[in-house]
Amino acid sequence: MVTVSARPAVYFAARVTERNGGILLVQSRGGRTINSPVVVAGQETSLRPGPVSMSRSENPRPVRLVFLGAAGVGKSALIHRFLHDRFEHRYAPTVEELHLLELDTIRLEILDTSGSYSFPAMRELRIRHGDAFALVYAVDDPGSFEEVRRLRGEILELRGGKSAPITVVGNKAELTEAEGRELSAGDAMATVEREWEANFVEASARTGGNAVAVFRALLQQVDLPQRPSLAAGRRRDTVPAAPAAKKRPPLKKNNSCVLS
Repeated sequence: MVTVSARPAVYFAARVTERNGGILLVQSRGGRTINSPVVVAGQETSLRPGPVSMSRSENPRPVRLVFLGAAGVGKSALIHRFLHDRFEHRYAPTVEELHLLELDTIRLEILDTSGSYSFPAMRELRIRHGDAFALVYAVDDPGSFEEVRRLRGEILELRGGKSAPITVVGNKAELTEAEGRELSAGDAMATVEREWEANFVEASARTGGNAVAVFRALLQQVDLPQRPSLAAGRRRDTVPAAPAAKKRPPLKKNNSCVLS
């Protein structure tokens, strides 16, 4: 049994941010920040972290989850909510950020990508080497759903037209129509599940609703010796469902989860 808590025992993050026309790789571990040399904008960066203690398994299998979507839809906020059970109110555009979680049998790599088109080579490489993909849109932004449609086509093209392990995530699930929701869960689900044959989850980075369910859906698409499942953690509550939703699972807020 593997336990994933709000603050994992072994956690490492590597962040790439823009600075002075270049990219500064910032590696953070245990609250300490290390500034690496500036890399020319658009240049591929390996984002390989330094040595990390393998306390549970000497050779955990790496599993890479790639988050893609338009800028500002909440990719980073969803990941931050899952890892730290907090909502990050301040928005900072991401170029690329890698989060590592060491579990009993796998090393979970969560890759948060840029929502811009400035780094196509970097995005293409991540698509080719990803194990599962979260395509994120915002329920108050129809254009972001069209970006998900485009990204799905790009993934299928780069992977030779084969079916890809995709989970489409509608963020800001707490919004009602009166609060700006423009995309209903029912309509999005019909497109994603029936036409695209992909997984669909509505979640809320702000409230934590279904944040764990996003990662559960992604991991269930990865071919592992033992299919992982996520059990609910210590705290649970629900987010009010929007009136337009036709069939929508309850949104659960989880402080920790268990893979078994």
